[in-house]
Order: sequence, then C-alpha cells, then structure tokens
Amino acid sequence: MADRYLHFTGTPPGRFLTRRLGLPRPAPLRRFGPAATDLGGPVILRTAGRSALDGPLPLDEPVTPDGRDGTAGTAGTEAEAPRPAAVVLDATGVAGVADLAGVHSALHPLMRSLAPGGRIVVVGARPSADDHHQAAAQQALEGFTRSLAKETGGGRTANLVRLTSPDPAAAASTLRFLLSPKSAYVSGQVLELTGTAPAAAADPARPLAGRTALVTGAARGIGAAVAEVLARDGARVICLDVPGAGADLERTADALDGTALPLDITTGDAADRIVAALPGGELDVLVHNAGITRDRRLANMSADRWSQVLDVNLAAVLDTTDALLKRGAVRRGGSVVATASIAGIAGNTGQTNYAASKAGVIGLVRSLAPRAAAAHGVTVNAVAPGFIETRMTAAVPLFIREAGRRMNSLAQGGLPVDVAEATAYLADPASGAVNGQVLRVCGQSLLGA
Repeated sequence: MADRYLHFTGTPPGRFLTRRLGLPRPAPLRRFGPAATDLGGPVILRTAGRSALDGPLPLDEPVTPDGRDGTAGTAGTEAEAPRPAAVVLDATGVAGVADLAGVHSALHPLMRSLAPGGRIVVVGARPSADDHHQAAAQQALEGFTRSLAKETGGGRTANLVRLTSPDPAAAASTLRFLLSPKSAYVSGQVLELTGTAPAAAADPARPLAGRTALVTGAARGIGAAVAEVLARDGARVICLDVPGAGADLERTADALDGTALPLDITTGDAADRIVAALPGGELDVLVHNAGITRDRRLANMSADRWSQVLDVNLAAVLDTTDALLKRGAVRRGGSVVATASIAGIAGNTGQTNYAASKAGVIGLVRSLAPRAAAAHGVTVNAVAPGFIETRMTAAVPLFIREAGRRMNSLAQGGLPVDVAEATAYLADPASGAVNGQVLRVCGQSLLGA
C-alpha cells in the first residue's frame, strides 16, 4: 500500500502544514537501482585524533581531501562545491574523554552541508576490557552515533562500525554497504567486525556468482525480495515455501530462473529433502526467512497458537541449521542469515509467542556464530526488520499502521527490498568479518532503540 502521507509531505501544501503543525516530515529515500548505484556525491574522510589502524580505510568511492573549513575540501567557493554525500570518521584512536573533542570538531562543520539522503559512518574500536578510559570513550561513540542518527533528518543515516583489529581490510564490504543506496533504511546501528580477512569477489557487481542460495518463505513479500536480490547478485536461488503457496512460489522461482521447493520446513525430513534439492547436495547461503504470526494476548492465547509460531519461527531454524551444518551441506566461506524482528528486541503487545521466537533467533545467532566459524568456516548473522510495507502490514488498522510507519528516525516504513539488501550484504563472501551480528533494518525504530 502506498504511503500517501509521504507523498503529501512532498507537496507545497504538505510542506507548509507539516512545518506549522510540527508533524513528521519523511524524505523519499534513495534506494539502489540502475539510476542510483551510488550516493551521487563526494565522500569525506576525517580522523578524530590519531588513527589506530595499520593503513587507510578501504573506501570504494573517491574520497574528497579533508577540508577543515566546512567546504567539503573542494576547490572554489563553498557555494560552488558539491554537497558531500557521505562522511566517514576514523575514531579508532579515541582513547579518552579529551579525544572525543576531535569527534565534535570533525563532524560539527559538516552537518549543515551533508546532502539529503547522505551517510555518516563512524569507525571505532572495540571497547577495551583492560583500559576503562578507552572503553568509556569508545562506548561514548555509540551513544553519539545513535543520537546523531535521530537528529540528522532529510533521509540521512548514521551508523557505527567497530573494528577488533588494526587491519582495516575487514571493513571493506561493510563500508561499501553503508555508503551505498542499499542501506537506505539502516540507521543508528552498531556493527562489530572480526579481524577475518575478507574474500575478494571476482566481480563486485555479482559477488554471489557461482554460489547457491536457499531462501525459506520465498513465495512472496520479504522472502521473494531476498530471492530476487540474491539472484541479481549472481546466486542460483532455491525458493522454499509451504505447498499451499505453490503458485506464488513457482512464479517467484521462474522469474529468477531459480528452483521452487514446496516444503513445510517443520517436517521431520525437511533437511533431507533440502539436501536432495541442492546441486551436489551443497549450498553457500542459507536464508531463514519463513515465519508466521498467531497474535493474541497471552491470556487469550491457546497452546496451539503458541506452539505453531515457536515451531516455524524458531525450532525449524534451529533444527534445519544444525542438520545442514552437521552434514557439511553449507560450504566453507558460506553464510547463514536468519530473520529476527524488532519485536524480539523491544517486545510487542499480543505477540508474546512471536517475540519469543524472534528473540530466540537472536540467541541462536550469538551463540552459534563463533562455533560455526571455527568448525565450518561459516558466518551466522541475522536481520531484524522493523515496520516493512508488505501485504501483512497493509491489513493493519490505519492508525496503528501510521504509528508503525512514523515511529522511527526516517518517519516511514521500509520496503521488502531494504531487508533483502541487508541480507545480501551479510551473504556476500566479502563480509566474512561480519559474524554474530543482528542488523536492524528499521529506520532506527524508536522502540527498543
């Protein structure tokens, strides 16, 4: 369903009324597509104090020289200079309260000149377990970045990347994602990277070429969008959904030159049937997207409604992942990406079963990730969508739907493609340094923030 309020606020009467009444003023987001492959402007790199990295940050976009006068470091007058599309701040060397002044001095002059839809990425270090001054200063960057994301407006985003190694190479795919239109609905987030050296893609435009991906719940909505984006990035996609969604499943798979696998993921032989459908019995990307809701307040919730949600959303994810990893069906260098939800982080009235299942997915990811990496060479991460415009949310009563759309820093709902782009980023073999992370795709929802 179209967001008519978003369209209205872009008209002259809409702009006038929202200013006078203090109403939310969402800005149209620049999403990835043939006409929007980058942010469309210069990227500025600045450093707070002295960098703690062994080399320069791996930035694909040409970086504008660091002009400290607020003119984006370009030749000519400020009026002639293009507005910066992104600012990357290297704050890895921030080790005390005094160093935080460098964060202010680096970003303060640029805030009014950052282009609409622009990006701010702060690169920090993991808070130290041995140096409480460094830990305090680095943790301060999280509060700073989350607050900055809430005040930038104009479709701009701000995110924090923490490095656990002085080798900046691990940040390449994450910076590429956050500094692109693919991250339009990701803001106020913190990603901590390991020191794992990333794999180099033969074709950065098709990083999944030659790889096989399985997407559950792929017949429609978010799952179909995930399958489409993975196919765009070169993957051979196997689309799985319940037999009752067979017609939609076939359409999705056929459109992507993929394979349809009608299957109830909760059946005891699900893993066997998945392996039988895989080329050579192996895959590279396992996306757990299948999920259901059976909403009721706990006082009115039957045992069946409880168990159905837990069985599909959590038990099937655990059982299938365990079985495929045990069989070695997920190749080394592969990835598991599960779909959690902000309901599993913040809770939601009438969704004790759903929130429990999605919080369980987060627990799975955090526990399994280091062991799967060590034993199988496989990363395990999750995406946690917020309010996403789907057929399901279109059926939500108007006022509740509007609240869901506006209660985030971008003041609008996300699209299925936003979740799909985040999933593809986590599935990219170059994202091997991203493990055990839960990436919220929620426009920085004000719930659970």
